[in-house]
Amino acid sequence: MKCERFVVNAAGRRVPTIVNGKEMIPFQGIGKYKPGGRKYAPPIPSCLDYPSNGDKTLDSLEEALKRCGLKNGMSISTHHHLRDGDLISNLIFDIAHANGIKDLTWVPSASFPCNEPLIRYLEDGTIHHIEGSMNGALGKFTSYGGMKGCAVLRSHGGRVQAIQDGEVKIDIAVIAAPSADCFGNATGAQGPSACGVLGYSLVDMMYADKVIVVTDNLVPFPCMPFQIQGNYVDYVVVVDKIGIPEKIISGTTQLTKSPDRLLLAQWTAQFCAEAGLLRNGIGIQTGAGGTSLSVGLHFHEQLKNNGWKARFGFGGSTQYMVKMLEDGVMDYILDAQAFDLEAVRSVKDNKNHIDLSVYQSYNFHSKGNYTSLIDIVILGATELDTQFNGNVVTHSDGLLLHGIGGWQNCLHAKCTILPIPLFRDRIPVIVDQLTTLCGPGELIDVVVTERGIAINPLRKDLIEKMKNSSLPIVSMQDLKAQADAICGVPDKAAISDKDEDTVAVIKWVDGTVLDTVKRVLV
Repeated sequence: MKCERFVVNAAGRRVPTIVNGKEMIPFQGIGKYKPGGRKYAPPIPSCLDYPSNGDKTLDSLEEALKRCGLKNGMSISTHHHLRDGDLISNLIFDIAHANGIKDLTWVPSASFPCNEPLIRYLEDGTIHHIEGSMNGALGKFTSYGGMKGCAVLRSHGGRVQAIQDGEVKIDIAVIAAPSADCFGNATGAQGPSACGVLGYSLVDMMYADKVIVVTDNLVPFPCMPFQIQGNYVDYVVVVDKIGIPEKIISGTTQLTKSPDRLLLAQWTAQFCAEAGLLRNGIGIQTGAGGTSLSVGLHFHEQLKNNGWKARFGFGGSTQYMVKMLEDGVMDYILDAQAFDLEAVRSVKDNKNHIDLSVYQSYNFHSKGNYTSLIDIVILGATELDTQFNGNVVTHSDGLLLHGIGGWQNCLHAKCTILPIPLFRDRIPVIVDQLTTLCGPGELIDVVVTERGIAINPLRKDLIEKMKNSSLPIVSMQDLKAQADAICGVPDKAAISDKDEDTVAVIKWVDGTVLDTVKRVLV
């Protein structure tokens, strides 16, 4: 079986303690699990095995993979900074397939529609399973039970935690870099395929047994300022093109034009102002969804009108956050991912647009991280229940169509606000029981819908501050009743409830198993 030895965890979810042959720890509650032992360490290398002239270039990615010892059962990691414009990750598995390699584990920081061709390699066994975010076709394929192994979904910070702790051992990391030198120093800020930053791949660089940098812009040593350090790199490969920069931006990184969504943004900003959350020196993260971007525009206006400055904006970055920086209402952008080409430009041009790794910002098994320093974070969700528990990976039909991203990590901000529609396509967003649990409700503070705003009863401070507000403050039960009155209660989706039909597990930020995704019945 893909998953074995099921137990009920602290969230009341039935989860496996063995996944793909590895032992797992069930979720024990917020702040209840602490790790032991020591971090994983890759093999000790020696300068004796590398060219004294520093030239690590090889003629092809295939040669580099073979020199790294590519064989059956290995784990291969990639990053997603090129988003839907990535031209390298599929190529890795084309090469593996051509060489008869089987049962690989792919550990991407995320996947995109451009990775749909990999379904054929999941079908023929080249790839055994994916441990990373899945979007669209890959997620749908997994939902119907197509993957030979069990998918493991983690947040961005959870991926770092798993690699650092040795839960996931990366045999070969392939880092697509817009500029690099022959030694392996590399950056995402410059070059014809510039993507801004490479923050998701720094943990791969540090912990993978072997590291390959692939670039379409080889520059003389040293590549400066570098984000990837050549001392961690085994080989450098030059190709014609690593990615299509125009496809970095996607439909989810455009301002909403929907009147309802614009109302959500307006109410969210008004709530933050009335509750005293928006102030001078604040740290904010507004995300890259259409509604979140609109909230950011309101924040920009309010900060400017009050003569305030945000101390930092937390990335992923967008053109709207860049405008805040360049307009003088934000001191710093701290960034692990650029969501559009203006953000890519800003990384290169603005000294206060700082590239950083997810290792610094989201890793829960660390000596503190940046998420608890954020004052306001704006997030979305596919489903919520009346206890404020959230889902971001499946819809009510059970299809696995989204990744967790940084969503779980950001729940640890001082105030987490979800502006979401009450229903989508006449399907209520607020339900009695979540299809998939991704975030415990005690960490979600405010839900803003077009028919009212619900404050988590645990946030008595916010309830007190908003008791005289002109905004429509209601309960989650009221919101659900309104949604049901408009849409009716949908029929239960055709989803298996059998343990043997587990197609994916959801990890919490501390590495424990929070929930499962079951096979959708055809």
